[in-house]
Amino acid sequence: MKKRLYQNIAANHFREYSSVYIFVIVLFLMGVIFGAVVVNSLSFSQKEDLFYYLSQFFGQLSDGKEVSANDLFVQSLLHNSKFIGLMWLLGISIIGLPIILILLFIKGMVVGFTVGFLVNQMGWDGFLLSFVSVLPQNFIIIPIFIIMAVISITFSLQMVRRQFMKKISHPILPLLSRYLVTLVVAVVFLTAAAAIEAYLSPSLMKSVIGALH
Repeated sequence: MKKRLYQNIAANHFREYSSVYIFVIVLFLMGVIFGAVVVNSLSFSQKEDLFYYLSQFFGQLSDGKEVSANDLFVQSLLHNSKFIGLMWLLGISIIGLPIILILLFIKGMVVGFTVGFLVNQMGWDGFLLSFVSVLPQNFIIIPIFIIMAVISITFSLQMVRRQFMKKISHPILPLLSRYLVTLVVAVVFLTAAAAIEAYLSPSLMKSVIGALH
């Protein structure tokens, strides 16, 4: 019964804000494309420098000298939680809406640049490395970022309406409490993504690097 209720709530949410989701997804994809295009605008020396540091990292990984899994887990969780937390805070502020969109675009650009650079420098091998190093955790992180961006945007719009249109609406406290719950749920999913990035991705990367050598 509860499961069906949650499914209905989720379905109604996606249906109600479908246009916002489409806009946010398109914006994120534009960031990915822009990040991939930026790779081609780098000079040869810049690409060489980046590839050198990347090779050093892969060399350390194959030699077992990488950062401990626990440290990587904490770093990943803190980084993504700060990103989501900033979105959440911007949703409360009236002027936060454009910054939320910029943050999402930047996230897409980072993903696009990382994958684009690996493919540009290493071809098919780079695609395999990006598939095991970037994509596994991002299958969770990207949807969470998109959903959180939409919820933050809609909450920010509600704040704008309350402030400037002076419409009689629902009390702010229940809205804020539900908004806080979404942040907690997002952090739970990001914890799972951090676990994948810390404990699964390095093993997959070692396997791929070993196969390539």
